[in-house]
Amino acid sequence: MLTHVKILGIITMSTLLFSCKSTQDNPQSEFKYTIDQFADVKVMRYQVSDWDSLTLAQKELVYYLSQASLCGRDIVFDQNFKYNLLVRRTLEAIEASYKGNKDTDSYKKFYTYLKRVWFSNGIHHHYSGDKFTPEFEAAYFAELVKNSDMSPVLAPNETPEQLLAFISPILFDPTVYPKRISLDAKAGLVETSACNFYEGVSTTEVENFYANMAKTKTNTPISYGLNSQVVKENGKVVEKVWKLDGMYGPAIAKMVYWLEKAAGVAQNPAQKAHILKLIEYYKTGDLKTWDEYNVMWVADNISTVDYVNGFIENYGDPMGMKANWEGISNFTDIEATKRTKKISENAQWFEDHSPVDQRFKKEKVKGVSAKVINVAQLGGACYPTPPIGINLPNADWIRRDHGSKSVTIQNISAAYDAAAAEGKNNALTEFACTEEELVLHKKYGTLAGNLHTDLHECLGHGSGKLLPGTNSEALKNYSSAMEEARADLFALYYMMDPKMIELDIIPSLEVAKVEYNTAIRNGLINQITRIELGKDIEQAHMRCRALIANWSYQNGLAENVIEKVIKNGKTYYKINDYQKLRLLFGKLLAELQRIKSEGDYAAAKTMIDTYAVKIDPKLHKEVLDRYTKLQLAPYGGFVNPKLSPVVKNGQIVDIEITYPDDFAKQMKEYSKDFSFIPTTR
Repeated sequence: MLTHVKILGIITMSTLLFSCKSTQDNPQSEFKYTIDQFADVKVMRYQVSDWDSLTLAQKELVYYLSQASLCGRDIVFDQNFKYNLLVRRTLEAIEASYKGNKDTDSYKKFYTYLKRVWFSNGIHHHYSGDKFTPEFEAAYFAELVKNSDMSPVLAPNETPEQLLAFISPILFDPTVYPKRISLDAKAGLVETSACNFYEGVSTTEVENFYANMAKTKTNTPISYGLNSQVVKENGKVVEKVWKLDGMYGPAIAKMVYWLEKAAGVAQNPAQKAHILKLIEYYKTGDLKTWDEYNVMWVADNISTVDYVNGFIENYGDPMGMKANWEGISNFTDIEATKRTKKISENAQWFEDHSPVDQRFKKEKVKGVSAKVINVAQLGGACYPTPPIGINLPNADWIRRDHGSKSVTIQNISAAYDAAAAEGKNNALTEFACTEEELVLHKKYGTLAGNLHTDLHECLGHGSGKLLPGTNSEALKNYSSAMEEARADLFALYYMMDPKMIELDIIPSLEVAKVEYNTAIRNGLINQITRIELGKDIEQAHMRCRALIANWSYQNGLAENVIEKVIKNGKTYYKINDYQKLRLLFGKLLAELQRIKSEGDYAAAKTMIDTYAVKIDPKLHKEVLDRYTKLQLAPYGGFVNPKLSPVVKNGQIVDIEITYPDDFAKQMKEYSKDFSFIPTTR
């Protein structure tokens, strides 16, 4: 499970600066985090703290794992939409060869559109999933194609005119493939989604296909459908598995190449074994092997260098089954991990004292480990918009029997904070109700945010259990939002527990107040700055925040727990009783755990539809107007550092790290160096 990115300009915490001895484009004292801004996004850089504390062997391992992480870029473009690679390569061909004037307003709009496609891994918004259309005219696009070398993207015997006729509606017609992920169950989740997990099949056919696979009840169920596309061939529904000799084979072959090199410099036998098991999985596509790999990977708590690599998160599938490919290479931040170690060592205490029904608690919490990491490279669905926390594996039975790994990504959070501090305006000042909120946030904001991520990932996702016979996919299209809300509530409930002070994790419960303020403010006001006026909330993490804030506000009205305040015509929300709010969080947590444990789809649907989808139009317009005046970008992403082997006499003697400051340049380099999947029609 992923804890997704912060909302730029909304969560403004104190800046964390790193000591970095490695080569970079600018000296540390002049390091600039924000390097580009266009449309609704800001592009930043992150630094890799303590790079030079790693041994040469560790650096080499990080490098090989990083190369493997970059090899899945084309996979994610193709998973998001079947014509994304065609679109990207067409736009890139124009950018590289257009013979006309590039200093016009229309061309600048074209270039912005290209950057948006790069940033979102396709033509649909990286967060909302809605298609964004070009701001230049279709006639101008025809001129661009006519005056550019289209040979790199033309199919055999295809003319530029035919390419133009095919691709123009995809770009310019808002009714063609309008949503990457549709949650309209009445119209058909599969039929109305543009994501490339299904082709020529209906929602009912997909449900029946996997229902037949899962007929056999087992205590260790396979995650059927995780690594395949479902299609219809000769009238029969079949899977096209993503593996070495199957779909996405060329990209997977490159991953395997780098993973084999990584296995050769593994830190210990256990790490080598799970890297080799991952390679076996990629060669066979066997999901039993994937489970075996996850059991081995989660047991490795001694390796300093670690990684995430695979088809993992299913947020991009309206059916909640198929997983986008993602890759991250990282290493442990030893000092910061002391905080998370205290939490993981007391996991049983937190489970035992949870406000949920005893029937849904784990009798024995197994294998919960937590650490703080520094990311060295982001890839696949984690690039350029990474999570700030991760808890894996996702299979409930592996969590139950073998535990989970939880990480808080320190250098990504720090980069967000530092980039926010570079700006003149911030949304915290605009939307916080009182001066006390601002003072507390300045004092404890960083600690509160990191602790929330620690608890969410380490304990929240790993807490609770399913009742016997409950299908982990029972909540279907509501499962992701419900799971994120459940983990968030677990974190929020315990942040204000005296146990936090007893464990010397926080100095006082004032830290919890900061995160309570943030949760309510973000859920009721701040996050709707990301949504177009009149549209509903659809993204899982946003529904999570809206559910918690709206439910708590509505259920606390009788005691005025959260007060709606109007000042100078502006709307704010103020928490009047933090302890009562904590009890509300606990009550909602208990209900969400019941829903998950029992697989109560109807209750999940009612909960989400009632509290997490609709936005008050009057408030929405007001908030958008206020936010527009701040001239901030509500979304953020990153360029990767560049890792370069230093070779002498045929031997690697160091891995040099530098920090690029040109988003477009890195994207073009990646398109050149990591394009392994052919363009198809």
